Amino acid sequence: MELRKIHHVAVIASDYERSKAFYVEVLGLRVIAENYRSERRSWKLDLAVADGTQVELFSFPDPPARPSRPEACGLRHLAFAVEDVEAALAELRGRGVPVEEVRVDAYTGRRFAFFADPDGLPLELYEV
Repeated sequence: MELRKIHHVAVIASDYERSKAFYVEVLGLRVIAENYRSERRSWKLDLAVADGTQVELFSFPDPPARPSRPEACGLRHLAFAVEDVEAALAELRGRGVPVEEVRVDAYTGRRFAFFADPDGLPLELYEV
């Protein structure tokens, strides 16, 4: 088996409209498709990152809470590559998104910083 790339990451939102606005208007992801699945009372929004990776945003009635600290067991965070982490952080700050300070990866020397989506899912900007 040869895994070629990440195709998509799925995120379940507690407030679909709020998260949709965040991922589309704040992060600038492009809408591929949006469907309401009446049998599940659930929205599914397919979003595109510039490199073709997709983020699937779901809504479900009363989803259970999940620990979202970066050190919680399970998926640690979702990282997006950017050319200039400071410029990207300035844009997020300008949109009212709280961001952490820039850190430097001790092994690669690359700069990165964390912020969170509306449900507290840790997101990272990683300078490439």
